[in-house]
Amino acid sequence: MTAERHLDRLRPAAARLARFTGRTLRGEWHAIVVDPVRQLARRGLSGLLLAFVAAFGVIFFHDIAQHPTGAMWVTRLGGVKADLPLWLSLLRTPVSLYVPALDLPVWAGITQLFLAFALAELTLGRSRTLAIAYATTLAGTLVARLMIAIGPGWSGLGLPAACGQVLDTGPSAAVVGLFTYLSVIRRAPVVFTLTGGSMVWESIAVPNLAGREHLIAVGSAVVLGLLHGRRARLRALGRSLLPTRTPGPSPTAPTAPTAPTAPTAPKASPVLPVTASATVPAPASPHPTSGRTPMTSLER
Repeated sequence: MTAERHLDRLRPAAARLARFTGRTLRGEWHAIVVDPVRQLARRGLSGLLLAFVAAFGVIFFHDIAQHPTGAMWVTRLGGVKADLPLWLSLLRTPVSLYVPALDLPVWAGITQLFLAFALAELTLGRSRTLAIAYATTLAGTLVARLMIAIGPGWSGLGLPAACGQVLDTGPSAAVVGLFTYLSVIRRAPVVFTLTGGSMVWESIAVPNLAGREHLIAVGSAVVLGLLHGRRARLRALGRSLLPTRTPGPSPTAPTAPTAPTAPTAPKASPVLPVTASATVPAPASPHPTSGRTPMTSLER
């Protein structure tokens, strides 16, 4: 009886959990797959422009890097290292998105790269997709430089100086950032677990520079995703934090004394033309009587 009672208590909870899981998976399927496919059917192949450019860019730089001269030019254009000057790293960062990483297979990452840029472009648009990809990549590059500058220690936060010689290229940070951003704004916990969770496991299993940058890309994408659609609130908050200036009494400049003016002659009043009266006076009586007024026709 006790086991049956426990089962009776667990059945409603299991049913609620199953319904919640089904609703979550169905909503995530529509948000991540169905809606982009509808956008693709409406826009055509033009909605995949960034995905094709990113995939062919990686293939192009990979083929060029197979020759010594080409590898030299690829390094000069998109080779980013932490020991380089900051301005040079910032200048090479956009090109480094298309330069394949040294320790990752190119053809295995092409599918993830194409899928990430395709879903992001169909969901977010081209400008926002490029902004998120570049922002997450740049955040990983800058924070990695900060970790190397700190040095080893600081509870495992810093990195040794030898990491500054490692070539920091590849679109992996942008791919992770785009998937994470989409999962946050679309409320997709499964995609978030597959992307963010895999990066956490990678950083624990292989604690290298790439793993740290992937974690930074995930964190920056989460912050950007939480700020999505809150531009008006952020502006209102910024205005409320700014000090309000109360207008004080403005100092008045002393007025210069005016010179006395000469007395002016009084102006003559304009002479109005005399107009004839509209009423004509009555003619005088031929026989006026003293002390008596003439009688009118009514009085007679």
